[in-house]
Amino acid sequence: MHALLEPEVIDALYKASQAGVKVDLIVRGVCALRPGVKGLSENIRVRSIIGRFLEHTRIFEFKGGGQTRVYLSSADWMDRNFFRRIELCFPIVDPKLRRRVVAEGLKPYLDDNVQAWDMQADGSFKRAKKGRGKSKCAQALLLKGLAK
Repeated sequence: MHALLEPEVIDALYKASQAGVKVDLIVRGVCALRPGVKGLSENIRVRSIIGRFLEHTRIFEFKGGGQTRVYLSSADWMDRNFFRRIELCFPIVDPKLRRRVVAEGLKPYLDDNVQAWDMQADGSFKRAKKGRGKSKCAQALLLKGLAK
């Protein structure tokens, strides 16, 4: 998403983290949640992809109880979008399409090690480490897919 500012949603994410739920967020812009705070949000990772494009898809994947649910949304998680606008969030019910949305639209951004920045507990960002594996650039994959 582009922004995560809504206090009740942030509190719910903190409670999920405290209960042991692993949370990966990709927030392109402003984010009021602080990841990696011991006892509060140590199970939350926030990353931002800064590249050629200012795209910020809103794909939400929830896993639990042996089920995976995937939603697409028009809204950032902000007070104005939840309470003062008409926004849209809908499930992807077809299993084949659900797998494709995650594989092509979400996973490359979670795995990006070229243009990704990881938010620190103090709100600063550090560039994601490439590690020993090959470079993975979500926006390069997007361009390659669109060129077909």
